[in-house]
Amino acid sequence: MDIKITNIVEAILLGAGRPIRISEMRSILENDGISVELSDIKKSLNILEERYADTSLEIIDVASGYRIQIKNEHSASLSHLWNEKTPRISKALMETISIIAYKQPVTRGDIEDIRGVTVSTKTIRDLLERNWIKLSGYREVPGRPALYVTTKDFLNDLSLKNISELPDLPESIDNKDIDLLSKAV
Repeated sequence: MDIKITNIVEAILLGAGRPIRISEMRSILENDGISVELSDIKKSLNILEERYADTSLEIIDVASGYRIQIKNEHSASLSHLWNEKTPRISKALMETISIIAYKQPVTRGDIEDIRGVTVSTKTIRDLLERNWIKLSGYREVPGRPALYVTTKDFLNDLSLKNISELPDLPESIDNKDIDLLSKAV
């Protein structure tokens, strides 16, 4: 394997500031006059993974491609570099994004039925501004409510390649099998 290609792939990942697909890396290399196969780029990524094995960096494959990031065990050390507090994610926002992620595509009414409370416009707006959800169409029922799905940015932020990597939902308890009155007495 040509070390030059590996170093260029590393430079692309470091300089991009976003996940990069292998095909994008190939296009960048071809623009520089370097003809390379996709399998060679994948081998370069594997070499880089080995190179970073005992360092604070890692290469991960997320929904939008590959990226270099700092390993999670070092994240606490970095928090001191930034004075600004990251906005906290409210319980309502977490419940809403969870429902969208597991049940997509869903309407606002579907979310309200599952949560049992009204979904605020601010919650939907916050998810849209974070680019964690997007409008995917409209349900063909009276009123034509908007359908929401998660985005690649949502998956990237959670370091997931696809939605099937989300953890399984816990089994729900069937309330018909529980006689609450007898438990209370």
